[in-house]
Amino acid sequence: MIQNEERKLEYYKALIEKKSDYEGVFYVGVTSTGVFCRPTCPARKPKYDNCEFYETAQQALLASFRPCQRCRPLSHPNQVSDIVRLLVEAVEQNPEKRWKGQDFKALSIDESTARRQFKKRFGMTFVEYARSRRMGLALKSIRSGGKLIDTQLASGYDSSSGFRDAFSRIMGATPTRLDDSLILRASWLDTQLGPMMAIADDNELYLLEFVDRRGLEREVERLRTRLQAAIIPGETTPIQSIENELSQFFEGTLTEFKTPLHLMGSPFQKSVWEQLMKIPPGETRSYADIALALGKPTAYRAVAQANGANQLAIVIPCHRVINVSGELGGYGGGVARKEWLLNHEKIGGQKNEKST
Repeated sequence: MIQNEERKLEYYKALIEKKSDYEGVFYVGVTSTGVFCRPTCPARKPKYDNCEFYETAQQALLASFRPCQRCRPLSHPNQVSDIVRLLVEAVEQNPEKRWKGQDFKALSIDESTARRQFKKRFGMTFVEYARSRRMGLALKSIRSGGKLIDTQLASGYDSSSGFRDAFSRIMGATPTRLDDSLILRASWLDTQLGPMMAIADDNELYLLEFVDRRGLEREVERLRTRLQAAIIPGETTPIQSIENELSQFFEGTLTEFKTPLHLMGSPFQKSVWEQLMKIPPGETRSYADIALALGKPTAYRAVAQANGANQLAIVIPCHRVINVSGELGGYGGGVARKEWLLNHEKIGGQKNEKST
């Protein structure tokens, strides 16, 4: 159980405000009910005096608390619901289908509930998800030589202008301009510290960020605009690879990522990111240290900017860079996550030293 009073007050504030960047950082046991919850639990918040804070779910269980039935602290944050799973399966069975109200009724699913749950999980409504899937098939048809009118009708659009408009909103380009466009797939990954978004092509990982990171939408849009790429839901080999490696990382069995990366940045930014990947797990460096290693000791502010421009969280370990004073400094995924990651890596390093 966490005893530090300052830390307990910090965690209680995060609990009251339902801060998602504290997911996996702590669990709260409520003495008045006997249950323990995750930070974002939707239940009515307990009084401070009735709260006990734990670093892991196991600690809360050993303290005799039972898992909350509302926030389900033993599962991943935002674990896929039965409704989302059912609808995703239904889309895969007939991906060209245009969904209507009676289709939801046939599955005994409330349309507004589906919209809300898909928005929470994927950042888009179910209708937008289904449309993206249809458009992905349309893209495949067009690039394999299919006639535009056949593709349009198969996608459920009687109007060619409506088809082009819908296609452009999702793909970022009109059907006739996609011959040479890069196609990226985006996937949602559940992790111990909260959900992450991964974007990749068939060969390399382009982006890995916590879903609740401020400005993520702008990052994705910059990526699409800069590469003139279409981004659609889906999986690729690099996404499957990073999902597997993240699982091993959080289990404490992996310290070096092998998933191929696509680094988008200036030569200076890339040189900073290369330095970040040289920092051993469990250790930290300051911005000044990185600048010195680059042979540019006065460029620590530029190093800080390059650090903040990193789009591959955890894999390029910008969380290992701290202020020269020893303070943690900022982190796009939240300072609480940064502290957790540093402690997690430090503990892993100590285990490795003992085993050798």
